[in-house]
Amino acid sequence: MHTDHCFALQPFESLPQLADLVITGEISRRGQRLLLRYALQGPLDTVLIAPPAEPPRRLDELWQATCFELFLACPGQEPYWEFNLSPAGHWNVYRLEGYRRGLAAEPAYAQLALQVLRDPGELRLLLEVDLPPGLGADQPLEAAITAVIQQRSGLVSYWALAHGGSEPDFHRRDGFQLRL
Repeated sequence: MHTDHCFALQPFESLPQLADLVITGEISRRGQRLLLRYALQGPLDTVLIAPPAEPPRRLDELWQATCFELFLACPGQEPYWEFNLSPAGHWNVYRLEGYRRGLAAEPAYAQLALQVLRDPGELRLLLEVDLPPGLGADQPLEAAITAVIQQRSGLVSYWALAHGGSEPDFHRRDGFQLRL
């Protein structure tokens, strides 16, 4: 199965402080492999971006600061996976049994091939990864692509392909908009 999608994330709330920030990217699936690219563009001096970590590690609660996320699920099935990617290079992958239930680190990943590239006015994250165990190369998938952006002012904004509720909630299945 081969699929390619370009995306642009939208903030949950349109606030003046976010007007010049743009989050775009693309996701490609080649059988059992995924390639995900994020680009955060704009006045990055307003965004709190963690410095590069040596070495990058698997860490919990990365979503408490600027973090890029990917959610994967099979249509009609409750379990799903959450990938958290920090601009510092830290990462985590979780498996959930259902909506916000049974969160556990996915043991199949000991490390991720995550690249973080920093240029004036642009932060890029590149991830190439095998699908989690149990997801077959020919199995259709639903994906949600999201980001948490923390401003230096303390403002935290939540970005997604779509926001379905009255509060930002990346775990809602109606936000899994892409078909891979």
